Order: sequence, then structure tokens, then C-alpha cells
Amino acid sequence: MPEESATPDLVERTRRAFEAANRRDLDAVISFFASDAVFEGRVGGFRGRAAIRSMLEEWFGAYEELEFKLVDVRSLGNGVMSAVVVQEGALAGSASHGHFRQREGWVILWERGLIARLSTTDDVDEARAAAERLAEECARASD
Repeated sequence: MPEESATPDLVERTRRAFEAANRRDLDAVISFFASDAVFEGRVGGFRGRAAIRSMLEEWFGAYEELEFKLVDVRSLGNGVMSAVVVQEGALAGSASHGHFRQREGWVILWERGLIARLSTTDDVDEARAAAERLAEECARASD
């Protein structure tokens, strides 16, 4: 029963983190991450709030417009979330040539109300499978 009450809270926290990102409020975005959080994506791997913030500053700064659309988010239990995210934006300093749209799969591990690990990939199916494996690992570890 406790998992049911925790699930909507993590979904809501995930949505609030996306809202902060869309406002480009880096202080708010970083407040969702644990101090030793790990971010892994196609731009590399980063550990800790300072490194993640620095990467986000560069990422956000490269775009005149940037929006993260949370298309689908699911709690798989034990703090593991699977999400489908669409990023849309326009590169800073470019005319119409710099617009982009990319669909990604995200795996988010929440621990004690903070993001402990975030992984992104262009392969949504791969991300879903990774999230399911992580949820199973976390379930075994909590037994």
C-alpha cells in the first residue's frame, strides 16, 4: 500500500522538475537532484549537483528556445520512473535552420525524494527496458 501513495508523489515531483526546466529555473531544477546524483546521456556523464548544473547551463545556453515535453511518465516501483520526453527548441543565434525536435527515453531513480540517477537515450524502448531492469534490481535489493 505505501507504494501506491508514493507513486503519484513521484510522478508529480517529476512533472514539477520539468516545469522548472521549462522556466529555465536552474536553482529549482538542481534542487530536485541529490548532492551525489549521476546524470548520463549522449552528452556524457556527470556526477554531483555542480557538474549537472554546469552541463545544464551549457545546454540551456545553446538554445534560444527550449521546451521539455513530458509525453509519458510511469512509476515502476521502488523509486524508478520511466519517461518519454520530447525536447523542442531553436539554437541561439540561428534563424529557422536551428530548430530541432528529439524524442528520448528517460530513466529516473528517486531516492529519499531526490533524483539519484537520471539516464537519457534516443532509444525509447531501450530506456523502458532499462527502467524495468532497474526496478527489478531495486525490488530485489529491498527484500
